[in-house]
Amino acid sequence: MKESPASDTAADPMPSWAEGPAKSAIVQFVQSVTEKGGKDYVPPEERIATFDNDGTLWVEYPLYPQLLFAADRMKELAPKHPEWKTRQPFKALLEGDMKTVGASGMKGFFEIWLTAHPGMTADEYAEEAGKWLRTTRHEKFKRPYVECVYQPQLELLAYLRAHGFKTFIVSGGGMAFMRPITEEVYGLPPWQVVGSSVVTEFQIKDDKADLVRTEFQIKDGKADLVRSAKIKFFDDKAAKPVGIYDHIGRRPILAFGNSDGDMQMIEYTTRAEGRRLGLFLHHTDGVREFAYDRQSYVGALDKALGQAEANGWIIVDMKSDWKRVFAFEEAE
Repeated sequence: MKESPASDTAADPMPSWAEGPAKSAIVQFVQSVTEKGGKDYVPPEERIATFDNDGTLWVEYPLYPQLLFAADRMKELAPKHPEWKTRQPFKALLEGDMKTVGASGMKGFFEIWLTAHPGMTADEYAEEAGKWLRTTRHEKFKRPYVECVYQPQLELLAYLRAHGFKTFIVSGGGMAFMRPITEEVYGLPPWQVVGSSVVTEFQIKDDKADLVRTEFQIKDGKADLVRSAKIKFFDDKAAKPVGIYDHIGRRPILAFGNSDGDMQMIEYTTRAEGRRLGLFLHHTDGVREFAYDRQSYVGALDKALGQAEANGWIIVDMKSDWKRVFAFEEAE
């Protein structure tokens, strides 16, 4: 007997998804793993679904939101660092040359990320990140980043949770950057967000305990955590399964990404016993969003695109599989 929440008998729980192979694969998978007594049944406690964030749940183009956040911070600090005017990728960043910034790859991204916010406490960083995401507008959509999330994915997250799934973000983006808004935007509390992190210390300063670097230290009677310019964990590619194991402790049965950086998470999910589902979002809609894949400097989808059919992975075509990309499209 299938576990049937009220949403099954009501209106379509995923109205922004077009009828087609991708939506059918999701629905059939969920029906199969929730049918008690069925050969593919998975108990609720083992129904783990993991999602990448950048380019899978929200817009990552033309540059990752976290890098733009760091860029704004570095522009504030630039008067104290004249050397940045001649040093790449900082020079390109300060000049607004995002193509050159993007071409600097992960090495350049890390230099920017680690330079922008060391010394901030965890609470200070969370406050600044949350404020930035709620107020800074995307250059194309003219909407705050918290609104530049994909409506079909919000519906999918809700659909999975209605069927007993526990949903997690597993992203190369910084945990501290995402967590201030994931609960209000995705319904995901901080402990269901896995991502990259810097070394953090604990400190006490002015009678307040917090984290930074994130290292712990006590200063002037206040306990705090302070951010450093040292990488603790970069949650991308082969590190994603490691992050899942360390943080979640169970192998997902569904995983959704959009780039080659998500491939190992999809492989970890699908190369195991039992019914499993791996999906990649293919950015094919240059009008409603952006069109990019193999040669993109962010979110490149190349190797995974070529291997999807042989591995049984579902390629979700944004242009044809999504009737609507953003919630704000309805009001325009």
